[in-house]
Amino acid sequence: MSLSSLLFAFAHGDPLKVGDAAPAVTGVTETGAKLNLGDVYKQQTYTLVYFYPRAGTSGCTAQGCSLRDDYAVLTKKGVAVIGVSTDDTAAQTKFKAEQHFPFTLIADPDKTVINAFGVPTKRIPALGEIAMRQAYLIKDGKIIYTDYKGTTSKQADAILAVLAEQKG
Repeated sequence: MSLSSLLFAFAHGDPLKVGDAAPAVTGVTETGAKLNLGDVYKQQTYTLVYFYPRAGTSGCTAQGCSLRDDYAVLTKKGVAVIGVSTDDTAAQTKFKAEQHFPFTLIADPDKTVINAFGVPTKRIPALGEIAMRQAYLIKDGKIIYTDYKGTTSKQADAILAVLAEQKG
């Protein structure tokens, strides 16, 4: 196996699709608290669960900052934002503090939430197993929008466009 093949060997999942029930899975937040996503779905009109490879990297920072910068608009439209990666709680806490993220991050090193959504992962020798960048918008416990490439610096714009279509 070549080095590039080794670096980008994928462990494929079956990502959820529009119309699927959103998993009511419990994750661990950056503070170490347990958070049941099913409870979040019931409390908010919309829930955005977005997955990113690694806290502190350029693409992940751009994606999170896009959501941070439009957070007031998103929350006014009833959107709860939750970020998920395979990072541990310490890395998520640091990432949230450094970037001033006003939303919850889930530390998912055991891939409980990642697997529940069917998000593919890949193993990179220097980083370990990481989730692929994806985003899911949920309403009434159902997936209403998927972004299988995770629109990095335009993630909030993509979600706001979907909400405009929903009259959200």
